[in-house]
Amino acid sequence: MRTETPQPIKLAEYRPPAYLVDEVHLTFRLEPNTTRVKARLSVRRNGEHADPLVFNGERLKPISVAVDGRVLTADEHTIDAEFLTIPNLPAAFTLETEVEIDPENNKALEGLYMSGGRFCTQCEAEGFRKITFWPDRPDVLSKFTVRIEADRKFRHLLANGNLIERGELPGGRHFAIWEDPFPKPCYLFALVAGELDVLEDKLVTMSGRTVDLRIYVDPGMAGRATYAMDALKRSMVWDEQAYGREYDLDLFMIVAVRDFNFGAMENKGLNVFNSSLLLADPATATDLDYERIEAVVAHEYFHNWTGNRITCRDWFQLCLKEGLTVFREQGFCADMRGHAVGRIKAVKALRMRQFAEDQGPLAHPVRPNSYMKIDNFYTATIYEKGSEVIGMLKTLIGPDAFRKGMDLYFDRWDGHATTVEAFIQCFAEASGQDLSDFFAWYEQAGTPRITVGGRYDETTKTLELTLTQTNPPTNGQETKRPVPIPVTVGLLDLEGRTLAFERDGQAVDETVIVLDQPEMKVTLTGVDSMPVISALRGFSAPVVMTTDAEPKERYVQLSSDPDLFNRWEAGQDLAADLILSRAAGKPNEVGEERYAEAVGRALNDQASDEAFKALLLSLPAETDLALLRSPVDPAAIHDAREALRRRIALHLHDELRRLHTGLQDLGEFSPDAAGAGRRALRNAALDLLSATGRHEVADIASGHYHAALNMTDAIGGLNALMNIGGPAFEEALAHFFEKFKDEPLVVDKWFALQGRDPSELAIGRILGLTAHPAFDSRNPNRLRALVSSFANFNPARFHDPSGAGYRFLADQIIAVDRFNPMTAARLVDPLGGWKRLKPELGSLMKAELERIVAVEGLSKNVYELATRALN
Repeated sequence: MRTETPQPIKLAEYRPPAYLVDEVHLTFRLEPNTTRVKARLSVRRNGEHADPLVFNGERLKPISVAVDGRVLTADEHTIDAEFLTIPNLPAAFTLETEVEIDPENNKALEGLYMSGGRFCTQCEAEGFRKITFWPDRPDVLSKFTVRIEADRKFRHLLANGNLIERGELPGGRHFAIWEDPFPKPCYLFALVAGELDVLEDKLVTMSGRTVDLRIYVDPGMAGRATYAMDALKRSMVWDEQAYGREYDLDLFMIVAVRDFNFGAMENKGLNVFNSSLLLADPATATDLDYERIEAVVAHEYFHNWTGNRITCRDWFQLCLKEGLTVFREQGFCADMRGHAVGRIKAVKALRMRQFAEDQGPLAHPVRPNSYMKIDNFYTATIYEKGSEVIGMLKTLIGPDAFRKGMDLYFDRWDGHATTVEAFIQCFAEASGQDLSDFFAWYEQAGTPRITVGGRYDETTKTLELTLTQTNPPTNGQETKRPVPIPVTVGLLDLEGRTLAFERDGQAVDETVIVLDQPEMKVTLTGVDSMPVISALRGFSAPVVMTTDAEPKERYVQLSSDPDLFNRWEAGQDLAADLILSRAAGKPNEVGEERYAEAVGRALNDQASDEAFKALLLSLPAETDLALLRSPVDPAAIHDAREALRRRIALHLHDELRRLHTGLQDLGEFSPDAAGAGRRALRNAALDLLSATGRHEVADIASGHYHAALNMTDAIGGLNALMNIGGPAFEEALAHFFEKFKDEPLVVDKWFALQGRDPSELAIGRILGLTAHPAFDSRNPNRLRALVSSFANFNPARFHDPSGAGYRFLADQIIAVDRFNPMTAARLVDPLGGWKRLKPELGSLMKAELERIVAVEGLSKNVYELATRALN
């Protein structure tokens, strides 16, 4: 049992740093097990006080500590497992320390560690304290000069900033010195050393400067970084055009590593990426991989201004950089791949991850007010909901005022660590609006619920809209105040034509209603016929909306709404009602047949592109459906969803066959939006066909897999075969592994696919895979591929009535926590929904959480999330 309870860190207790570090010179003498790190810091007291210096330092073997050139005695300083403490210091001084660390045995992958025989770092959020003694907080900004010494076999010696010197050393060693001219917090420090191939390019900025671009990868993999380089160049140009932001150094580098707790890291001038988000070619990467590479490369580059040039005062302000940068990333991706499809995909991800988080015990505000381990708050609420909040801000004040606010933010806070309040103030000044009520979006957890109803008066040609909002209680926040919710509204007639109307004397065909009260009424005039209300267009706010719309009105929207998001949403709502009705034992077979007919008509709409049609073929996810019912019966939802899939597949069998045959692409592979859209629709058609379980479909799926000319189609074929099951699937699965067993990123896909196996044999298969020679729980990619895929994307089998799924996940969390607490903690979330499950399942899940919490020596990371999940 645990004998101590970790204490939370609270926003209300923030205090400025007692000491600042203006400049630091670091010297690394790299050795796999005995790396020496010397640090020379220019330190000054911050304000008038006599507090001792207390710097963070963990897992460090101290060698020496000196102040102004004099080595301190044991009586003049103390070092424990977490801190270096030195009392009685002058107002300004030079602190010199030397420590020894063991990168090769650093399996937590924080600080300096080794991956694939190379040295690399990960310092966000609190990894730098595992490299040297330092005030490890984001509001201490310093200029870094870094000297790296290593054996010549570590050919590339990289760090932040500009390379100012390199040369040879005795004993077969060499060195490189890097200088970063911009003060930065230590979490943005980076170092990489090893044998790497490099892809090089250049970009001329809007001011005419030439920037050298380099992507470092495993030997022989430079060709697979071509798409990432293209995405980098496009994102740099886009940021200049959209925000007027030009890159500020003469060199920008990205390095791919195999072992990485995160997706990527925006270290100043030296981004470090999980190789799964950087390397791609048609034979080994899916269209989703290409799409994610484009998004993540852009995201990390955009951090150069929203995160690096302007950083967070403290970790409570994490959304200041992450939510804002996700918003910028989504704007870029929409311009690259289409706004409607991009918006639908973003909302699907938001609902699957963030809405579930908001409805469970792990709900927290966009800006949390306390934490035990900040690593646990790299969540969908911080990132995706944080982005949605920025989008609402832009809607409320308008695009022109939003751009002025961004310019003001960059001008005022460049080179500083700041807060969300300071950010919002810039937009209040730029727009002339009082945004004090808007700040509740940052302070309140939970997903608001809104209702939209209408009463049409044919005599006066008016439509009275009634809107309400509520926000259910969450842990620590029983009552919520109203928030300003922009609800974009348009009208259609019963034939699906756009219906104009007047608001405040102006003729419009769309308007934004700001719902900022528990209830409000809005009257629209000049409405010439009975309207179909198209509300929350473009998903203008991250809320759950219910309306009084009849199914016939949903069908009008599904066929004709000019807002493609609401067209898709209408189909999702209709499907959800049918699935949940069947899951409750009240199947509506007439309605299911009507829905199948409507989907067929949508597939024949020549005005819609293939990517949009592919989304229409996809029913609401089981995890999304579970949020609409309590208590949740996952098996009933799964069976009902499969029943509707089967009905649609049988009804549209011939059309789906035609699509599958007609969309086969025998030409050169292109990762662009059009090519990806065609493949998405073809694979979606095959996936739906697989729901019939017909023998002929197994033959089609097997042929699809073996004829695949790219990884997207290969995975599409395997997925369809998995849905059907049987010898053809097992044969293809074995063939796939044998073909790609030397490609780690593809083997991850092989594990992930089996983690989603819907068959009753899934748990046995997954348990067996943990003993597979290719499975390595110390590699986060491999662990996530199998374990996270099972727990997050296979609800029917994860919620096995025996509790075996919960037991498996808890076992993995406990085992991984011993060497990588950050990754282990990220596995806890699926266990947080026990209260919403039917009691016989909820009690089994709760028992596993209690087992985790009782483990002796449990990390703060896992302890915090598991105890919160139990509340």
